Amino acid sequence: MSSSIWTRAELSANKRAAAGRCWRLVEAQHLVSTAKLTDSDQEQERLEILLEESKPSIPEECRSLNYLLFTPFRYGAPYPHGSRFRRRGSTLGVFYAAELPLTAAIEITFHRLLFFAESPATPWPSNPGEYTAFAVDYAAASIDFMAAPFDAHEATWAHKTDYAMCQGLADDCRSENIDLIKYRSARCLDRATNVAILRCRAFAHPDVRDRQTWRIHLSNSGARVICEFPKQVLNFAREVFATDPRLAGMDWDR
Repeated sequence: MSSSIWTRAELSANKRAAAGRCWRLVEAQHLVSTAKLTDSDQEQERLEILLEESKPSIPEECRSLNYLLFTPFRYGAPYPHGSRFRRRGSTLGVFYAAELPLTAAIEITFHRLLFFAESPATPWPSNPGEYTAFAVDYAAASIDFMAAPFDAHEATWAHKTDYAMCQGLADDCRSENIDLIKYRSARCLDRATNVAILRCRAFAHPDVRDRQTWRIHLSNSGARVICEFPKQVLNFAREVFATDPRLAGMDWDR
């Protein structure tokens, strides 16, 4: 019983077909980032090809997908720290997303703050960071940790710092051909749902289905999260994420 709570047979007995849409936020990426390094369209295209060739190979089952979908699965270099459903080291990729773009924005805001908590000498950026939210469709065998019988252990699935049990369960899910996990966000107060996609075959469409532009501004007073359209503005005071011990003692005045 590698998960120490559920056997693989129990996981398999509770898997369900799931289809829907989820959202992921990434730092905005534009071709102008390489355009400023070159003098012509031909030079820029060549530079883009060289950059692409320098990256790890794309897994076979992911090659028909938009790069935003396959990117979390291609970087097979040792994973430095581990995350909720991915162990550190040379481990299989995970596509982390959320059912709502707002939830995805809150998650990435937390991780941006975590970077600054671990780098106390780094000043706040003078300008807001720009992010692209994009939606993808999925259709896969799934496990919902917010539903019975798994909801009895929700404190484990949403633990703020201890990911060991979740990592073991992800391994077991792969063994039982479960490609998608739904679980409660540890950062949102309204029981929002996150999605972890474990294999590229879970994507129901090879391309992005929708996009939004978000900006995140960090300062001494907290975080401001802004979506251009549909218009949304959220302000998070310093105390919002302080229940996570990694941010509890962060020096905000910098």
